[in-house]
Amino acid sequence: MPGVDLLRTKSVEQSLKDTEDPEFKLKRSLTALDLTVFGVGVIIGAGIFTLTGRVAQANAGPAVSLSFVLAAVCCALAALCYAEFASTVPVSGSAYTFSYATLGELIAWIIGWDLLLEMMLGASVVAQGWASYFETFLDQVGIGWPAGLGYGDDFNLAAFLLVAILTALVTYGIKESLRVNLVLVAVKLFIVLFVIVAGIGFINADNYDPFIPQSVPTEGAGEWLHTPLLQLVTGSPAAYGVGGVLFGASLVFFAYIGFDVVATTAEEAAHPQKDLPIGILGSLVICTVLYVAVALVITGMVNYKDINPDAALAQAFIAKGKDGYATLISAGAVAGLTTVVMTLLIGAVRVTFAMSRDSLLPHGLGHVSPKTGTPVRLTLTIGLIVALVASLTPVGKLEEMVNIGTLTAFLLVSLAIPILRKNRPDLERSFKVPLSPFLPWLAAAICLFLMINLTAETWLRFLVWMLLGFAIYFAYGYRNSRVGKGEGEPVRDYSR
Repeated sequence: MPGVDLLRTKSVEQSLKDTEDPEFKLKRSLTALDLTVFGVGVIIGAGIFTLTGRVAQANAGPAVSLSFVLAAVCCALAALCYAEFASTVPVSGSAYTFSYATLGELIAWIIGWDLLLEMMLGASVVAQGWASYFETFLDQVGIGWPAGLGYGDDFNLAAFLLVAILTALVTYGIKESLRVNLVLVAVKLFIVLFVIVAGIGFINADNYDPFIPQSVPTEGAGEWLHTPLLQLVTGSPAAYGVGGVLFGASLVFFAYIGFDVVATTAEEAAHPQKDLPIGILGSLVICTVLYVAVALVITGMVNYKDINPDAALAQAFIAKGKDGYATLISAGAVAGLTTVVMTLLIGAVRVTFAMSRDSLLPHGLGHVSPKTGTPVRLTLTIGLIVALVASLTPVGKLEEMVNIGTLTAFLLVSLAIPILRKNRPDLERSFKVPLSPFLPWLAAAICLFLMINLTAETWLRFLVWMLLGFAIYFAYGYRNSRVGKGEGEPVRDYSR
């Protein structure tokens, strides 16, 4: 197509200038502590309360702790890249904004579309998990929940109400949202530390033998759809063993989604150059230590073959005659998963806000209310979509889709760091990735490796999602782009 430039870029200067537009100006009020709590609030949740037991029981055995470490290494390398970008270009939109300045508009759209998949679908998945724990908690305290309106029913009222309430809170203001988040994160951390300390006394070292269970073939009718792509290509589908640990790393990666959400609030940080790297890296370190500790405790308390994949922590203490501990854990899960849903909602709104401001999505959606300092119309739209998906669909089965969308964004951000270093050495960088370009390239390679360890079914669904995204971009985004219309100081792409 003559005259078509899919890799046109938006200058860093224009991205920074856009933050001063009165109709799209967000409040700068978040501190390093706010950002760290924000990160911990979204990361600690699904991984501890749902994934740990499920992956240990079905894929990795006690070595699920190694799966968490491998996923953390991938996230840590990507986090370094995010920290450099976020401190250099402190603009809402996270990886979408970063890539627009380096890899071009089409790549930026792909990343933005992937981030929406991560955050909106992730919020829906976690809202359903929250509803399950909420109903369990009510049963344990003798209250109960209306039959036919809960987890697994045609309409999940609990999940809908959770998202609706959190949407209203996020609409009211991000600082106010994070005050609630701070309280809930404190409750969640107390419960996690309680599980670790209380569980240590029930550990049986025999449950760690073997630490990496022997590999078991998983061939069967229709099994290829649920086989990791790498195993499918090499012709060796199996559970457990080293392959199970690697597959487990690709699954528990879901537990870490969210640290990148910190970068989406760059435009609302009071001192982004200093506070964003602290918030991103600090939250990741705290959560990794807690994840590994809980994984070791739970697989030490119960033999991996006997773990209840749906409520591993609570059932482990029930098996030891500690029903009261299980009630406390359910309460912690309710608090913990609440913060995850809220933070993912904020992230989804901020990414869509950036895309709207660039007119790749309808421009009017992103207008900020002068009263609340938040994009009210956009927040309500995102909240409604997430509430409907969480309450009406079996979306919990699609959590691997969240992983592949996130890993794609991480891969492209990692590749973008050396490009921006080469083409814009003049930019002030208060934080730099060490050993560049080696570490960014390594981060990209690990992301790709984890991606090919996801199932064939996940890849097929991801291709459908991307085709939908391309259709929207070419039908609307490309034609209405501010950069394409010369409103955003277009710069020739640096990637060529």
